[in-house]
Amino acid sequence: MLTDERKQRILQLVEQHSIVKSQDLMNDLNVSESTIRRDLQELEDEGLIERIHGGAKKSQKLSYEQAMSEKTFKNIHEKRKIAALAAEEIVEGDIIYLDAGSTTLEMIAFLNDRSITVVTNSVQHAAKLVERQIPTIILGGAIKLSTDAVLGSTSLQQLSQLRFNKVFMGMNAAHLEFGYSTPDPEEAALKKLAMKQAEESFVLIDQTKFNQVTFSKVASIEEATIITDACDELNRTNFQQITTIKEAL
Repeated sequence: MLTDERKQRILQLVEQHSIVKSQDLMNDLNVSESTIRRDLQELEDEGLIERIHGGAKKSQKLSYEQAMSEKTFKNIHEKRKIAALAAEEIVEGDIIYLDAGSTTLEMIAFLNDRSITVVTNSVQHAAKLVERQIPTIILGGAIKLSTDAVLGSTSLQQLSQLRFNKVFMGMNAAHLEFGYSTPDPEEAALKKLAMKQAEESFVLIDQTKFNQVTFSKVASIEEATIITDACDELNRTNFQQITTIKEAL
């Protein structure tokens, strides 16, 4: 196996498992400890992984967030499955909060013929909701250009006066100890308040968000039901001990 092929395999394993052991890599790739050590060092130098004692883990870029234009076409099939399952939670007469995010955006296609009211902090979401003639309230405030999300003190003040049957939240990460998190403290504050104002909270994440941490905590895991595309057995066992997981299989 060529060096580049070997490194690509290491990155695939790190992406899949979040943490990998050097011994497992040696067995999987049939190479020596010195070769694995060199590969891991080079990958760390490139900022692709972080070395830990006895192996490596995914590089945690705590403050990095993709722009909405980057997110929209990533894992689109999984996001649509999650969105369809999330929409099944909505009943006639509900007042819901639809958080800014690429997965919650996909929910809008499943909201036709529902007698509901939607509150959102997303310019893009609001435009699509209005196109479908769905009664919509958009929060006021400053627009974050990279994500189309409305943020700031004005939106927080407005949100504090509202109550919801259900909120549907996008999230960058879900970790058993740190909880749900997102890179931007302002977005975290708005998400946190929206969840506080709701009878039920749902967090929509695909399987790549499990066991990840970003900069700003939003809530503890037990504060929301997780709707996802799939869980590996370990994640399912661990997360179901403290919250409900619904999988769009």
